[in-house]
Amino acid sequence: MDKKVLKIEGMTCASCAAVIEHDLKKAKGVVSASVNLATEKLYVEFNSAETNIDKIKKTVEGSGYKAIDEYLHVHGENGHGKNLRNRFVLSLVFGLPVIIAMLFGKMDLIPGYAQGILATIVILICSNIWISGFKKILKLGPNMDTLVLIGTSSAYFYSWFVVLFGKGEAYFESAIFILIFISLGKYLEAITKGKTSSAIKSLIGLQPKTATIIKDGKEMEMAISEVVVGDIILVKPGQKIPVDGVVADGYSGVDEKAITGESIPVEKKKGDQVIGSTMNKTGVLKFKATRVGSETMLSQIIKIVEDAMGSKAPIQLLADKVSFYFVPVVISIAIIAGVIWFLMLHQIAIALTIFVAVLIIACPCALGLATPTAVMMGTGLAAKNGILIKSSKALEIAKDVDMVVFDKTGTLTKGEPVVTEIISLAGEEKEILKIAASIEKNSEHPLAQAIVNKAKEQSTKTAEVKNFQAIPGKGVEATLDKKKILLGTRMLMKDNKISVNLIEDKMALLENQGKTAMILAVGKKVIGIIAVADVLKENSKEAVDTLHKMKKQVAIITGDNRRVGEAIAKQLGIDRVLAEVLPQGKSNEIKKLQAEGKIVAMVGDGINDAPALAQANLGIALGSGTDVAMETGEIVLIKDDLRDVVKAMDLSRYTLNKIKQNLFWAFFYNIIGIPIAAGVLFPLTGWLLSPSIAAGAMAFSSVSVVLNALSMKWHK
Repeated sequence: MDKKVLKIEGMTCASCAAVIEHDLKKAKGVVSASVNLATEKLYVEFNSAETNIDKIKKTVEGSGYKAIDEYLHVHGENGHGKNLRNRFVLSLVFGLPVIIAMLFGKMDLIPGYAQGILATIVILICSNIWISGFKKILKLGPNMDTLVLIGTSSAYFYSWFVVLFGKGEAYFESAIFILIFISLGKYLEAITKGKTSSAIKSLIGLQPKTATIIKDGKEMEMAISEVVVGDIILVKPGQKIPVDGVVADGYSGVDEKAITGESIPVEKKKGDQVIGSTMNKTGVLKFKATRVGSETMLSQIIKIVEDAMGSKAPIQLLADKVSFYFVPVVISIAIIAGVIWFLMLHQIAIALTIFVAVLIIACPCALGLATPTAVMMGTGLAAKNGILIKSSKALEIAKDVDMVVFDKTGTLTKGEPVVTEIISLAGEEKEILKIAASIEKNSEHPLAQAIVNKAKEQSTKTAEVKNFQAIPGKGVEATLDKKKILLGTRMLMKDNKISVNLIEDKMALLENQGKTAMILAVGKKVIGIIAVADVLKENSKEAVDTLHKMKKQVAIITGDNRRVGEAIAKQLGIDRVLAEVLPQGKSNEIKKLQAEGKIVAMVGDGINDAPALAQANLGIALGSGTDVAMETGEIVLIKDDLRDVVKAMDLSRYTLNKIKQNLFWAFFYNIIGIPIAAGVLFPLTGWLLSPSIAAGAMAFSSVSVVLNALSMKWHK
């Protein structure tokens, strides 16, 4: 299965996006297609055995649009924006005499033919609208330009008929007004849409252009694209770190705010990881490049944010369905309203006014922009705070979560346990530590590392073991001096028919203190206990307290026994303890909670907890520096700060509120505007909506939706 992002040219409204999606989803080999009107991008997933990107482009062209390969560029007002600005200015210059005359009620000062000439010039300046609208009629996929074409051409040709044959009142000013307002609206929309993608542009702009490489003892400056893994890079104070790497020499404070959202510079020394595009503040650093190009953390963040911006929230489905049928329905309403009023009053001028006003006031753009603009702002805002939201679906689910399940080791705790007690039941403590360290040096588990570190501290020499085997969730076993060694949980001892009754009191005492107690057995005899404690993260308690204030239940899930789980739960005020759960059993525990009717968020390290993260309604993966588990979890927290779980939920709620506001105003505008344009107030008030006012209202409706999304920038 392949994925591709294409830039779409020629779209003017939500109906355009809906038509492209509809046609692509019918095409052979296309698995999914999503068009983002705000970014004008197509996100398509397809089976490469059945179709290819060229066929997909042809399908888009068959719908009346153009698809081109998308490349990342950083720019200000692009060529399209300048064209829209020039079009608006020119149309305003030539239409201004008619506008002034109309505003001051002096239309008789400008002869009809002169009005017609000025209207013709304005139409030629805005000819792209007419051409686009006509093409979409031929393709049987009418869009907003089609509505404008039908409305302005009706007013224009009717007015020439009046001028040439002297019957009735001309409406050239309506055609001029409409096209000027549409041009202004499109220009303002382009500006505001561009600002909604400012977050992704600022991320792209973080990338430095060059790097200083040390080769053969000499400093060489080269393009960032030429840097390869293994290069030694020199970074001086005030320079950006060009790619991800590991410090080989030097000491400095690095400002990582642009990537992690952390405002305090992070100290870096030999062996520490550095993130590309962060700012070196104080000292000189030499580091070895470990990730370059698309593999760097920044590149992965940009990809995640872009994919999120291209995804669709479930709440958008209604707007998409409405958008697909919107233009044909509006054209039908305009024709029916015009015919009804003509049959009732036998006045072509009133019927034409109503027909044009209905066509012009309808605005599918507002419907199409309501969700993507808010999603773009929400995901961009999250990225600035070190929170990567990978889809619009995740944004929508996060606000509904009522149960948050935290993994223990490395999530609630620092994942850097230390040995606190060594209890010998046979022989010296030093011998217990030697045997335990000899077997655990083969394991990568954090608890094993704690034992190995303790042995190093005490200069305890280790021996070579054979037949090492890690037993997930239970412990390890190996052979030392032809004897079977076991180190792990009660469950491991039980599986090997070793009794632990004599040490149960000692185990309980340690576990009630929140320590993990590991049993060491040689042959069938228990010879010692090693207690290991993991320090809670500084912000764990605050995060749990805040979740409680938000009326969320909190649970801890751990492979440790219930006493250890309950001791930690007591310290943090956690509601439920899911203990003695093997890694493969975590997803089943999540299922049980879901069976209770809970909407569950699972918070874990993104690697060991992958099945549970996938099973949960919302998977939140904790990232550590550059080791972010990008592939796991629908939300990735770059910092190991559990308060970001709360921030992610708050941003979800805020973004969804903005989407609902936008959709409300978009639907409300059309539900109220179209009937008024159709003349429902005329029998009561004698007032008809002018097509010129309709044009202004339509032009600013979509802009107002985007401005509402832009206001999210100031959310704290």
